[in-house]
Amino acid sequence: MRRRMFLLGAATLAVGGCVTHAMPEQPGDACDMFEHQAGWWRAVRSSEHRWGTPPALQLAIIRQESGFRYRARPPRGRILWILPGPHITSAHGYAQALNTTWDEYKQARGDAGVDRTEFSDATDFVAWYCSVSHRQLGIDYADARGHYLAYHEGRGGYSRGSYQGNAALLASAVRVQSYRDAYAAQLSRCEGKLNRWWWPF
Repeated sequence: MRRRMFLLGAATLAVGGCVTHAMPEQPGDACDMFEHQAGWWRAVRSSEHRWGTPPALQLAIIRQESGFRYRARPPRGRILWILPGPHITSAHGYAQALNTTWDEYKQARGDAGVDRTEFSDATDFVAWYCSVSHRQLGIDYADARGHYLAYHEGRGGYSRGSYQGNAALLASAVRVQSYRDAYAAQLSRCEGKLNRWWWPF
């Protein structure tokens, strides 16, 4: 009986800790999100531990890029204005990472098996990218607007100011800043509780 209860408890812990593909019911509430997805909290904390990018910034960019949809893809082009053509870019997954940038990340991570449709790998990609922008461009981690512009335009485009005059992109960057600020405030209230589910890898 005691052994059966131990096995049941272990199985429950394993299931509860899994990182699933389910979309969060409350994407604007980081505490609620992580209480239902303990594996996601471990993922963002591990990414912060590895690269230095805070969880609130990781979440803000993923929310803007995919709305936490693991199979998100950019729209398709059109052939002869009627037939669906190929996707307009190679962006894919939670982080909408391009093939070329994803390959750079795989080299930096030293792991060829990472997957853009896995939340833990996607949020680690975002954390890696922002850490390089922080180091090379001097963008503060609290400046989610700047990080998103560098993420969207590439670091070279950001340095050239390629985003200037793009009203839609600038509005998206402001939205990412608002997401980051809200997530940071929420996590300041519940981080202690959530950290019971985290350990560094």
